[in-house]
Amino acid sequence: MADELPASRTPSPKRVPNPAALYLATLRPSGRLVMAGALDILARSYLGFPDARALPWSELRYAHLQVIRTKLAETYKPATANRYLAAVKGVLREAWRLGVFPGEELERIRDIRSVPGSAVQAGRALTKGELKSLMEATAAGARDAAVIALGYGAGLRRTEISGLALEDIRTEDQGMVVRVVGKGAKERLVYLDNGAMEAIADYIEARGRASGPLFWSARKGGRLNEGAGMSDEAVAVILRKCAMRAGVGKLSPHDLRRSFVSDLLDAGVDIATVAAMAGHSRVTTTQKYDRRGEEAKRKAAGTLHVPYARIRN
Repeated sequence: MADELPASRTPSPKRVPNPAALYLATLRPSGRLVMAGALDILARSYLGFPDARALPWSELRYAHLQVIRTKLAETYKPATANRYLAAVKGVLREAWRLGVFPGEELERIRDIRSVPGSAVQAGRALTKGELKSLMEATAAGARDAAVIALGYGAGLRRTEISGLALEDIRTEDQGMVVRVVGKGAKERLVYLDNGAMEAIADYIEARGRASGPLFWSARKGGRLNEGAGMSDEAVAVILRKCAMRAGVGKLSPHDLRRSFVSDLLDAGVDIATVAAMAGHSRVTTTQKYDRRGEEAKRKAAGTLHVPYARIRN
C-alpha cells in the first residue's frame, strides 16, 4: 500500500509505553479481548506486522487510515468495520497523550468518517411461553433461576450478573433493589418485583448470607463452590443448557436483555425510562434492542393478499 510503514522503527518499550497496551487497559475485560483481536488483525492483515504490539503506532498517518477504512468497508459489515476504526483511533489517542503522535495528525484522523450502512440486528426477543419454559427448565437449581431472573427481569448484561456481590442486593418495603456497576464503571440501581424478586430471595436463602460474590461457580455434579465467584462465560453456559432443556432454540444472555427492553416498551414504558433501566447512555442504543418492530412488520405482511394461483403441472 502507499506510504508503507518502516518495519524496524518500533519505539523501545523501555522508553515509551506501548499505546496499544494503554488503550486496551482502559477497556472492560470483555471488550479488551475483542479489541485486542481487532488490533492484531489490522496490524497483520493491513500493515504487515505480526501483531499490534509490533506496530510502530507513532508512524501511522491519515493516508494509512483512509486506505484501511476502504479495505475494511470492502471486507466487513459496517458495525465491524467501524469497531476496528474506533480501536485504531483509540490507540492513536493514547499515542498522542504519550507525546509520540502529532496532534494535528490526530485531528485529521478523527475526521475520517465511519463506514455507512447498517445490518439487520442480531438476536431476538423471547415469547412469554418461551420465558415460562426457560424458567421451568431451571428446576434443578435456584442459582440458574436467579441468573435468568436478573437477565430478563432487570436486563442485566452477563458481566453485570457475574460481577454482583451479596452486598449489592437489598430488600425494601416496595421490593428489591440491586446496585449494578455497568459499562464505564457507571453505577445504577435496578428494581425487582414479583417473580424476579422471589427468584433472587429463594437463591439467597439456599446460598446463605456469606459475603462475597452473589453467584458461585459450580462443579460438574452441580454442587456450588462456596465463596468462588462465577465467570461471565458461565452465565452464557447456564442459559444455553436451560434453553436446550426447555426446547426454546438458541439463546444468548443478550437475548434476555433484548426481551427486557422490548417487553417494557410494549407495556407502554417511555423509552427514556427504559434506557435508564438498561444502563444505556443514549436512547438510540435502546432503540436497537427493540424487537417489536420486526414482529409488527411480520404481522403487517400477513394483511396483504397476493392473488397468485399456483401453476399445477
